[in-house]
This record gives sequence, C-alpha cells and structure tokens, in this order.
Amino acid sequence: MSTIDLQALIPNNVNLGENRQLQRALEHWQPAFMSWWDEMGPSDFNAKEVYLRTAVGVDASGWASYGYTPMPDYRWGIFLADQEENRKIGFGDHMGQDVWQEVPGEYRSAFRRLIVTQGDTEPASVEQQRLLGHTAPSLYDLRNLFQVNVEEGRHLWAMVYLLHAHFGRDGREEAEELLTRHSGDADKPRILGTFNEPMDNWLSFFMFTYFTDRDGKFQLKSFAESAFDPLARTTRFMLTEEAHHMFVGETGIGRVIKRTLEVMKELDTDNVDTLRKAGVIDLPTIQKFMNFWFTSSLDLFGSEASSNAANYFSNGIKGRPDEAKFADHVELESEMTIQVPDGKGGLRNETISTRNGMNEITRLEYVKDCNVGVTRWNMAIKRAGVDFELSLPNSRFRRSVGVWSAAHTDPQGNPISEAEFNARKDEWLPNDADKTFIHSLMQRVTEPGKMAGWIAPPDRGINANAVEYEYVKL
Repeated sequence: MSTIDLQALIPNNVNLGENRQLQRALEHWQPAFMSWWDEMGPSDFNAKEVYLRTAVGVDASGWASYGYTPMPDYRWGIFLADQEENRKIGFGDHMGQDVWQEVPGEYRSAFRRLIVTQGDTEPASVEQQRLLGHTAPSLYDLRNLFQVNVEEGRHLWAMVYLLHAHFGRDGREEAEELLTRHSGDADKPRILGTFNEPMDNWLSFFMFTYFTDRDGKFQLKSFAESAFDPLARTTRFMLTEEAHHMFVGETGIGRVIKRTLEVMKELDTDNVDTLRKAGVIDLPTIQKFMNFWFTSSLDLFGSEASSNAANYFSNGIKGRPDEAKFADHVELESEMTIQVPDGKGGLRNETISTRNGMNEITRLEYVKDCNVGVTRWNMAIKRAGVDFELSLPNSRFRRSVGVWSAAHTDPQGNPISEAEFNARKDEWLPNDADKTFIHSLMQRVTEPGKMAGWIAPPDRGINANAVEYEYVKL
C-alpha cells in the first residue's frame, strides 16, 4: 500500500520529493492555483471554517478524515490508487501487453487532449457554482457544496500532475491554460458547452451533480481502463470522491420532491400556481430542469459514431467503463446498430462498427445509471399517492452534438419540425417564468438544522453527526 506524505507542501503518494524538477514545477503552479481559487472559487467564504473530509489514504477503508478547515487551507494533493502488479492492457489492439508507465510517442497528442479536456471540467464546475453559497438552503447543503468544490479542485491537481509529469513543456503550458479559461467567458470559455452553462440556483446544482457529475463518473471509468497506468490509477481514486457528488445530487433532488409531496398532501392539490404560492417546486418544473441538464450532459459523450472513439479504443487510450463485463475486448470486426435521421423527418437504422460506436455504448450505460435515481424518486411519488411520473427524455431530444444535433424531436424522441419545437419548448424546458420563480425561492438559511421551505431535511447528517450540526461556522 502506498504512503501519502501529508506534510509536504503538496500532499502526495507519488514520491514527489524524489523528483526535484517536477516538484519545483508543481510548486511554481501552486500559487497560480491559489490565485484562481481566490478569484473564481466560492465567493466570500474563504475565511469560514468548514467541516470537510480530506483524503489521507487511497485504500477503500479509512481513506479520509473529517474536520474543520478554511477552504484555502484544504490539503489539495496528488493521489493515485495503488499500483496493480503485472497489470496488462485489457482491450484494443494492444490487449495482453504490459500497461505503460510513460505515454508512447505516437499517442502523446491524443492523451494530452483528453487529459486537458477532463482537467478543464474540474475548475469549470467550481466557477459555475461560485455564488451558490449565498443562497444555500441549509448549513448541511452549504457544506456539501464546498466539499464538492474542494474535491473538484483536487481533481484538477490530479490532471495537472499528469501534464507536468508526462508531457514536458507542452504539459506545463496546458496546465497554465487550465487556469486562464473561465466558465461562460465570452473570449476564453471552458472547452465543453455544459460547463459554460449558468448555474444560479440550487435545483440546477442538484441536477448538475446528479446528471453531469455522473457523466464524469463514466468518463473517469473509461480512463480507469486506460493502458497508460498513471492515468488509470489517478482516475480510479477520483471515482472514490466523485461518488459523493452524485449522492449530493440524488438526495438533493429527492429532498426537493419530498417537500413538494408534503405540501401537496397538506393542501390537497397538484395545482402548479397554488404550490408555487406555497413556496415549493412543482413536479412539472422539476421535470423541465431534468430535461435540460440530462440532455446537456448527453452531449458530453460525443457523437454516436466517432472515428476518434474508435482510435482511442483500438490504441488502448480509453476503454469502456467496466470493460471486464464485455465478452469481446477487441471488437475488431463486430458491428452495432444506431438510429439516425432519415432526412425525411423520420429515422432509420444504420449499422456501424462497434469501435466507432464506443461513445454510444457508454452513453447507453449512462442512461441506465441515471434511471436508477429516477426510479427511486418515482417510488416516493407513488407512495404519496400522487399521479405523476418523472422520466428521462429520449436521448435524441435537444441534442447539440452527434447525428441528432441538426434534427428536432419531442421529449419522446419523435421527429418534429423546428417550428413545432420552438412553439413547444417552453412546455419541455425551463422558461423565463420558471427561472424567475426558482430564483425567488433562493434565500439562504444559516441556522443549524433549519431548512429552506422548498426542501426537506436529509435523512441523516455527515460522518455520524446530527443534521443540526454546525457544518459551516459563519
């Protein structure tokens, strides 16, 4: 089991002290990171004591400790899962060979591009969420927001380490650029569109952590299969932290629904206007926000048919999540069927190579995973005796990337005209009135144990503490 040096300026389990050149380079990058955090991190909370968990190990048990710390004092570091002895490449044309500890020259550009893109998402989400602390519905939620933020910051460190350690001058320059792009910036936006979307309310935050961080889970699981062992090891550990982000999303949405159901029962109504006047978020509006963030996250997987995805798989760069469960790990001549627009307002089946369909294979698994939480939310709605069912829209709906990006469909995936889509989009996606209403609810609650009126308390507190615990000392 590897040992983490927690006393180093940059906590790590990669023996950073034995590589003085790399250590100096990362210590040179560190002040720039802190400057970015001060400018673009959680607004106006840097002096506050927050009950945070900090990584102290990389095995499954006892890997984190809890305690109060101001966020700028958080021990960001570089942690790789323990090395697997005699690990072999598990897919593609290099299957069965020893994994790589250094990047092969012919794949250098592809690896760098993927690491930079993944790294860019980490600070982007912090920037999107930087003002949410001012409208937190409870101290419990405020702490969870900050926990997500500091862990996204550590995930940035994980990618920056790879760039510095394995990509020379190009990697160092890319690491610097990760701090110069900003979410929503007109001149230097973040690389992926979803990470430039504004996030000025907590319903969007919960949707983002459920749907978009779940995309992150699947991207990290794909990298965890990589033949480049340092990338596989660092993303395996990132997945340990990422699980909490999705927990925040699933339970957050569940608590919003629970509170709405309570008020529906109290008032004996499902009338949207009545419920909004009572200060809760009606179920149709929750569905609209689901439609927006789910479809936005679908685009992050890329096009349904992709030669880049085929090359990543064949070259051992990026595998399928949980590659071991598939029967064929080479997929040299296998094929699959996808649905594409037929150019006449309908759809048709198209056969492509399985390698070209790697993005779609992963997206389909993602949709299944998303539906697990939706099923739980619907069970709560059903138990309350309410005749309403949340559902994920079809993966053809509102796409900006892939074969359906130029087409228009309804949420069920049926092709419709652009005119009909524009006429009805306010039924399916958050409109100005919906956003105005949600914003009206966003009032900060700071008394320990108290909750805003639009969300129910959690079932339990953090790390065996009570819900009433003072998770942030304001």
